[in-house]
Amino acid sequence: MMTRTTHRLLATLLAGAFATAATASIAQTTTEPTHAEKKAAKKQADADKDANVAQAKADKKKTESQSEANEAAADAKLKSAKKAD
Repeated sequence: MMTRTTHRLLATLLAGAFATAATASIAQTTTEPTHAEKKAAKKQADADKDANVAQAKADKKKTESQSEANEAAADAKLKSAKKAD
């Protein structure tokens, strides 16, 4: 028969062994990405690319609008200067 102290010691040793095995298992899985993680990373990269393209288009549109506004302002200024003569 084992005493209570022996049972506690054995339980502690087993718990430590399981904790070590679990840590080792987690360490192994975190070093290699799973298929799902690779798929998610690819989707994220595609989404980032789409967002960058959309931002570039928006920036281009804004620049074109500003250019048109500047041209209209220059035309108005020219027209005003001609009237002053």
